[in-house]
Amino acid sequence: MVTKASGASRAATAGEAMAVVDARGLVAGWSEGARRLTGYTAGDVTGRPAAALLDGDAAAVRRTLLVHGDTVAGLRYRNGRRQLVALRMCPLWGADGERRGFVVTASPDPAERALGELAFKQASMSMSIFDMRQRYLRMNDWACQVMGQPEEEFRHRYFLDTVEDAEHSRGFLRHLEMVMETGQPVRYESWTRSPSGRRMHAWTSEMWPLRGRSGELIGTALAAFDSSEQFWARQRLALLNEAAGSIGTKLDVVQTARELAELVVPRLTDFVSVDLLASVLQGEEPEMGPLDGGVELRRAAHHSRTPGVPEAAISLGSADVYPPSSPPARALLTGAPVLARTGDSDLDSWFARHDARAAKLREAEDHDLSLMAVPLVARGTTLGVAVFVRILTPEHPDAFDQDDVSLAEELSSRAAVCVDNARRYTRERTTALALQRSLLPKTVAGQAAVEFASRYLPALSQAGVGGDWFDVIPLSGTRVALVVGDVVGHGIHASVTMGRLRTAVWALADVDLPPDELLTHLDDLVEHLAAGDGTGNGEIGATCLYAVYDPVDRSCSIASAGHVPPVVVRPDGSVQVVEVVAGPMLGVGGLPFEATELELPEGSVLALYTDGLVEARDRDLDTGTTALCTVLEGPVGSLESVCDAVLKGLLPDTPADDVALLLARTRALDAEQVAVWNFSDDPALVSNARKLATEQLTRWGLEESAFVTELVVSELVTNAIRYGGAPIQLRLIRDRTLICEVSDASSTSPHLRRARTFDEGGRGLLLVAQLTDRWGSRPSGAGKTIWAEQALPPPL
Repeated sequence: MVTKASGASRAATAGEAMAVVDARGLVAGWSEGARRLTGYTAGDVTGRPAAALLDGDAAAVRRTLLVHGDTVAGLRYRNGRRQLVALRMCPLWGADGERRGFVVTASPDPAERALGELAFKQASMSMSIFDMRQRYLRMNDWACQVMGQPEEEFRHRYFLDTVEDAEHSRGFLRHLEMVMETGQPVRYESWTRSPSGRRMHAWTSEMWPLRGRSGELIGTALAAFDSSEQFWARQRLALLNEAAGSIGTKLDVVQTARELAELVVPRLTDFVSVDLLASVLQGEEPEMGPLDGGVELRRAAHHSRTPGVPEAAISLGSADVYPPSSPPARALLTGAPVLARTGDSDLDSWFARHDARAAKLREAEDHDLSLMAVPLVARGTTLGVAVFVRILTPEHPDAFDQDDVSLAEELSSRAAVCVDNARRYTRERTTALALQRSLLPKTVAGQAAVEFASRYLPALSQAGVGGDWFDVIPLSGTRVALVVGDVVGHGIHASVTMGRLRTAVWALADVDLPPDELLTHLDDLVEHLAAGDGTGNGEIGATCLYAVYDPVDRSCSIASAGHVPPVVVRPDGSVQVVEVVAGPMLGVGGLPFEATELELPEGSVLALYTDGLVEARDRDLDTGTTALCTVLEGPVGSLESVCDAVLKGLLPDTPADDVALLLARTRALDAEQVAVWNFSDDPALVSNARKLATEQLTRWGLEESAFVTELVVSELVTNAIRYGGAPIQLRLIRDRTLICEVSDASSTSPHLRRARTFDEGGRGLLLVAQLTDRWGSRPSGAGKTIWAEQALPPPL
């Protein structure tokens, strides 16, 4: 029989880890305690060398055990972990008195246990242990300090009974429960104050399951540390990242200042003001001037965590003078941030000298203030200053530090660049709009042929200017030219090109060319402009539609250079798209233009427009034209109202292309306002022409104009008989002015010349030019027409 030592028997009874090793060093017995300690079952180790379970020199461990009976050695666990344990060995004696083997017991090293306990108690983070029902079992010293009471006050108490009933407390408890439910570690982050203090902190809590030696869940352990520095670092990075998308969303100086203010409150400051130089708000170059008497700034934006912004001493848009010693003025002068707080002489004296600020300071006398003035500097130029104010309370006692200064500098720098971009845009847009307005017609005097209304909308995605244009040009004989054109592109370049073309159209219209001939000359001009453009591409794309309406015979002649066709609304409300011959775009060269003639009853509305009105990404030209006809269909009342209805019915909120729209309602001259006579080329008929004209003036009650009219008729008819030839026609028109026209068969245009002393002729046109307000000539069929215009005498 084999016997064993009484110590070994007691170890087995106590359930400690025990192994029986035979004389050959093989494992012959394995207790339940050994399984719980190492994870190996008896079947795993029985018959295997015991030395295989040791980590290190097994022979040295065996010698120490034989000599001393105990030692500390490394033990290999089934999960691969290695740990020092205390080993004790007792021999097993046979009946014959021979040693047959040993009983080896193992237990955790007492020294290690003591070290683990010390590490737990003295850890520099809060550590706690909870049972499976979320009741406290253990707390280290740091946890007690955070909670404000000793460990004995928390043992066996439910977690929620020891903290305030708040969302972060319930979230903490829920994560403790998740560890028990899943058996997996979790992390919980919160922003709260500890029970022992009033200051807010960021906390990161790592929670993991505690398992017994058999692997069963027995509780939850956690380690929590103050992660406020990391939290604020992440907040700063998030704020900078957000600033990239939220500051400068529009090219507007005040809007950009407002975006900066709204971004930093309350995440960086309790109150902020953004003050800019007046020249910056006007889009001009920043001009600060000398600071001897202080610097004047205008409030562009302010914001507060308190509704109503009670901290603001001045209102939005108001100006204030900052003395040289004040933090904002110092920041402007040095170009560097200035930190100050209540008690600083410069800050207190600045507040004291400003009644409104002194009043605000008295209202906040229970709390100190921390102030940070940061200059807004872009491209080396100071535009203004942002002032950040933080109210210091027991809950938030931290004044601005260098990290805050760095963050404010970065945010202010981004805002300054956006403000400067907006300022430059404001200046350039103001210049461009002034140019655009100077190029577009305002009022047209001296014509009664049409009543008109117009709209011009540059593409909103551009700088507010474009290449579309329209015009209403008075012509001789009470006629009027209606023009609409479109230069390809947007912005200043297209606007300047449009201005050159518009000026050219006016010059050619003054020559009184028919629509097709005018477009031919304009086409040549565009080719010349493109050749000297200087951009390197040598191309200018433009379309144009030119129409001439004559209220005497109600005729309208239209020619198109690649432009969208006009639409006519008849007096009965019917709508017709005019089928004009669409010639080539301007600048193509070498192709003819053709005029389309049509008669317009009095009260007809002619709609001229650019393709931006009817064409879009989701709508082709035909669909858009049909939609325009639908809007225009029916009796037309106010042209202004119709313009608004057309834009509302056809355009989105932000048109992608420039839009020009011109509506003209035709008028007609009564037959009583026009007198016409035809003559042969007999010189004896000149006196008859004067007589007929004088009699007509008498019937119109214009006897006061008879003398001048007789001279004009005499000179023009005489020249027509002498130099032009039959058929000769005399026409008088009474409208807003008195117009005398003489047509002949010659296409040669007359011109003024200075007659010498002894010349018998050459003075006729000079007399006409001196006695009338305007005169000129125009082609008419196979010949020409000379016309002269004089003002009507004032009514009696």
